[in-house]
Amino acid sequence: MTILKSQKINLLRKGIASAILLASFAASGTAQASERGKVLVILSSEQTVALRDGKTYHAGYYLDELEIPLRKIIEAGYTPVFANPKGNPVTFDKASNDKIFYDGSDKKRAEAVSYLEGVDALKHPQTFKNILKGGTKTFVGVFIPGGWSPMQDLTTDKDLGKILTGFHQQGKPTGVICHGPAALISTLPDAAAFTQALAAGKPELAGSLAKNWPYAGYRLTVFSRSEESAVEGAQAQLGGNVSYYAADGLAQAGAHVDRLGLWAVNVVEDREVVSGQQPFSSDAFGNAFVAKLKNSL
Repeated sequence: MTILKSQKINLLRKGIASAILLASFAASGTAQASERGKVLVILSSEQTVALRDGKTYHAGYYLDELEIPLRKIIEAGYTPVFANPKGNPVTFDKASNDKIFYDGSDKKRAEAVSYLEGVDALKHPQTFKNILKGGTKTFVGVFIPGGWSPMQDLTTDKDLGKILTGFHQQGKPTGVICHGPAALISTLPDAAAFTQALAAGKPELAGSLAKNWPYAGYRLTVFSRSEESAVEGAQAQLGGNVSYYAADGLAQAGAHVDRLGLWAVNVVEDREVVSGQQPFSSDAFGNAFVAKLKNSL
């Protein structure tokens, strides 16, 4: 009896250890045995964003826009692979480290920060060039969280344009939220000229440059102009005004931009693309994107 009891205890210990190990693998994005596939997570390399009149805003990804969908992706059995233009580690926008995005729960907010700190792969993103070497066929989907940082580099990154074009051509799930949808502009033939025209207040010129955009005619949602206006200004969160509105950029490129009221939960699905309007849409967006991943198998 003593031997059997000892064996049961050892088996229980091994089981607990295995569970902890699997959880650790999942959190670090390195699980291999039971993964459903790899999801490419695109981040900006920038922590500051240029505003009008020479002002800047200290940005980063939005905490809940990355953490909530990422947690759902990992728990569903997918392995995240992080990448950005420079391959440099980045962190969240300090303004997003707020319980308001976690149902007013400071405990949930703190747990979100701790969770991302435990995702080791997030600290070592690959470069876009490295992703291109391996190609996009090894991934089952791509996810781009928001924050203002994507407006600084992702919208005009040619390598990202190639990566996203690959996912589009293969019809693989593409999840974008808040300012993340603006990264789709990178697939334009001359994204730099397009965004420069928008910043210069020349929408007609921008429209003339929006030829052969892969996502023309798609229904998308994005951080709305009214929401942008609510956080602009010297006394507001941004401390200045953005160079151009992400919603206007997508509309000029050829998308049908769907926006609900200020801070309303909004998720739009069209073909392979799932888009969310802003941080308060993160939970619904994460569920919709994971469902899209599962249904695409």
